[in-house]
Amino acid sequence: MKLLTLLLTATAASAFAPAAASPKFSTTQSKTTTLLSSTTDEATEEEISSILRPSYAIEPIPLRIGHGFDIHKMVPFEEAGQPVVIGGVVIDHVDQKWTDKDGKYAENPGDIYETQLGVLAHSDGDVIYHSLVDAIFGALTLPDIGQVFQDTDPRWKGCDSAKFMEHAYDVMKYYGYRIGNIDVTLILERPKVAGFKPRMKENIVKLLHTTEGRVNIKARTHEKVDSVGELRSLSCHVVLTLEKVVGNDADL
Repeated sequence: MKLLTLLLTATAASAFAPAAASPKFSTTQSKTTTLLSSTTDEATEEEISSILRPSYAIEPIPLRIGHGFDIHKMVPFEEAGQPVVIGGVVIDHVDQKWTDKDGKYAENPGDIYETQLGVLAHSDGDVIYHSLVDAIFGALTLPDIGQVFQDTDPRWKGCDSAKFMEHAYDVMKYYGYRIGNIDVTLILERPKVAGFKPRMKENIVKLLHTTEGRVNIKARTHEKVDSVGELRSLSCHVVLTLEKVVGNDADL
């Protein structure tokens, strides 16, 4: 069951009326909007709703472009207390080996070192999901994910980032848009993720109600350069387009 829903009294089209008045929701609409009904209280719902209801018009541009970026620190699993989760997939890499010295990446080969890495993050640290949410919000000229789901808020501690994705989809749908296409660039030295990409893509397609032909995932190393190349972090870039839906053009 979807954890993040928008139950709106106004139609999406009304948000785009070319009137001088602000498209901000009325008090009545605010009270009938449920963003996080399964996981948060009424105050939280209203707080997040207000952040994503700007005083300016979200104009009905036919095509919008968004870019998202995220980076998180990687440490041994014992220190992180949670696994590496990318695109909604737990990356089990106990069978992967890489050259390391004293438990840290070394330019000069040392001993073979095996460990399960984890991600230090307030939520589950899913860099693909976070980048996607940020790209959707950015395309709609809305606040970034850090303003909506603040990393100082205990309510999001250890949160499954699929919830953020569901919420981003609902916001996109409300404003009358659907996914045009998505291009994900995942950057990490290890663990290797090629075998996990099909499941990541499947998760994105499902959460954003789109098709496989509109989603691409690329993964590359950082050539042993900086924190990503030294196994101390992983990062992700997302570029996407949103298409304005007109009439019965397509099911959102």
